[in-house]
Amino acid sequence: MYLKRKIKSSPWLKKIVHGLLMDPIRTRPRWYVRMFQFIYVKRGKRSVIYRSVRRDLVPFNQCIIGSNTVIESFSVLNNAVGDIMIGAYSRIGISNTVIGPVVIGDYVNIAQNVVISGLNHNYEDITKNIADQGVKVNPVQIASDVWIGANAVILSGVSIGQHAVVAAGAIVTKDVPAYTVVGGNPARVIKKWDHEQNKWIRSEAT
Repeated sequence: MYLKRKIKSSPWLKKIVHGLLMDPIRTRPRWYVRMFQFIYVKRGKRSVIYRSVRRDLVPFNQCIIGSNTVIESFSVLNNAVGDIMIGAYSRIGISNTVIGPVVIGDYVNIAQNVVISGLNHNYEDITKNIADQGVKVNPVQIASDVWIGANAVILSGVSIGQHAVVAAGAIVTKDVPAYTVVGGNPARVIKKWDHEQNKWIRSEAT
C-alpha cells in the first residue's frame, strides 16, 4: 500500500511505472504483465473465463470474480482505471464489455453485447484533442439478482437495484430502483413491483 501511494503521489514515477505495465499504442497490459494474471486476478471456485475473452487486467487495480461465475466468449474485461468486482453465480454474456470501476452482485445475468463502463472521457477544453484530456471515473454498481437485456448500455455512475430488469437496447443514464423494469433511450421505468398488491404495476408515464 505504501508503494502504491508513493507511485500515485509522484507524476514522473507514475508515468514510468505505467509505461512499464501498459503498452501506450495498444492501450493494454504488456505481454509480460498478462503472463502473471493467474496470480493477481482473484477467481472463485468453478468460475469460468473463456479463452477468447480479452483480459486488459492490470495488477494495480483489483479484479475479483466470484465462484460459479461465467465470463462468456469475446467479452472484454478492463480494470485499467478502476476495480472490477463480480459476485458469485453471475453470467457476463457473449461480447460484453466491462470497464471498471464496476461492482456486480450475485446471480446477475447479463445478455449479449452489453456495455458497462465506469469511465468517461473529459472534453471540456476545445483547444485540445479529446483523447488528450484524460478520463474521469464514477463507479457502476449492479446489485444482486439483476437481469440486463442484450445491447444495453450502462453508463458511469449508475446504480441498479436488486431484482431490477433492464430491457434489451436500453441506455441507462440514471439510477434504477430495486424491483423495477426499465427500457428505452434514455431508460425510464416501465413497471415496478407493488409489494402490497403483490404484482407488477405499469408506470403511468409509459
